[in-house]
Amino acid sequence: MVPDGEPIDGVVDGQRHSEALARVRSLLADLGCTDSEIDRAVADDVVDLLVVDRMLVSTDHRFTQVEVAETTGMPLEVARRFWRALGFLDPGDDDPVFTDMDVEAVQMFQFMVEMDVIDLDSAVQMARVIGSSMARIAEAQTAPGTAPIVASSGDSVIDADLFARQAGTSIPAMGRLLEFVWRRHLQAAIRRTMLLGGRGADNGISPVVAVGFADMVGFTMLSQHLGDEELAAVVSRFEELAHDTVVALGGRVVKMIGDEAMFVVQTATSAAQIGLSLAEAYADDELLSDVRVALAIGPVLVQDGDFYGPVVNLASRLVGVANPGTVLISDELRSALTDEGAEGFDTRALRPRTLKDIGRVQVWKLSRAGSEPGGDRRRNVRWERLGEVLRELDELRERGEQVVHGTVPPPPGLPGGAESPGSRRGRRGPGQSAPVEQGGGDAVGSEIEVPLEGGDG
Repeated sequence: MVPDGEPIDGVVDGQRHSEALARVRSLLADLGCTDSEIDRAVADDVVDLLVVDRMLVSTDHRFTQVEVAETTGMPLEVARRFWRALGFLDPGDDDPVFTDMDVEAVQMFQFMVEMDVIDLDSAVQMARVIGSSMARIAEAQTAPGTAPIVASSGDSVIDADLFARQAGTSIPAMGRLLEFVWRRHLQAAIRRTMLLGGRGADNGISPVVAVGFADMVGFTMLSQHLGDEELAAVVSRFEELAHDTVVALGGRVVKMIGDEAMFVVQTATSAAQIGLSLAEAYADDELLSDVRVALAIGPVLVQDGDFYGPVVNLASRLVGVANPGTVLISDELRSALTDEGAEGFDTRALRPRTLKDIGRVQVWKLSRAGSEPGGDRRRNVRWERLGEVLRELDELRERGEQVVHGTVPPPPGLPGGAESPGSRRGRRGPGQSAPVEQGGGDAVGSEIEVPLEGGDG
């Protein structure tokens, strides 16, 4: 029975709140929270934060930074360095924010260093890579447009209940997925390293790879005119096409830099295939604009999963001078294509370009043998669409002229044989061409302006 004057929705929401609170209390009790802790969180309207803390970092013990150092035997400054490298805020000396999980992580870090598995500086650098990668994954899991692990109903109790029910299964599954992906990528990375060593590359010798950049045209201007949802769709589609195209042809996407994708691949032939396929894929996509693509090959420095050196700089500079829908390659990559006996490609020499911080370089335009490049295809499609529009406009113009010249029946309301006011406006004089042939069309009637007196106006 609904009390007089109370809306039904209020009763439903109140019942939902009570049921959610009962489930949340039971969960928090199982996770070691006391009744006073739960009551205080409910009173402060932060019960959702308490659920997140206890489900993700559940522990009965809390340590200060000094206590962590004493427990593990690691010097306090080293522990702080490790903590910062992982990307976490540096707490005060007396803040009990560390848990048993943190102590275990520090012990593993310390064990690897003491066993000479890795030196201290390398371990800290690896912590930076892990921290930045995990931070990006965590942000992606909570961002709009992804699987909703975080709800926002305005009621912290209901949000806590929804989070607990989803996270209870999704977080363990995500942990297993992360381990699987890491093992697969580690396998591929170790195989690449072993193959490189087996082919005579000594330690300290930079590997030779082809580096490519694909840059979406007009993204900055586009981002100024799109809403968040539309812009997110464009970015997502850009990344999807880049990953699918590069990986399908044996390459690896190193990183996405806003509207730009960087990729590497082992051979010049594969790089050429990827570059042209990218230009074609974006040219054929209705949502995205063209991309510029640039390729270079040579020795690179590999560090923390990224690539550095003059070859990377060259490819990055080349993509800035490429025309939309085209693929530019360096002189070295063109020579490598010849050395590899690559077939099915055409290269055309362009005028040498002076690139910032690099100097004057010879540039080549790459295309498939006997086929039009992606940019040309897109331009042809655009010309076809423009041609259709022009044809429609031409038909409308002819119909308008027919109405103006009186070659179609007068509009309703005018006498049968009388000239419409507009028919005098377009009357041809001696020597002018005859009116167009009669055809169908809608009468314009009063929308045609009456000419000024004494002339055609």
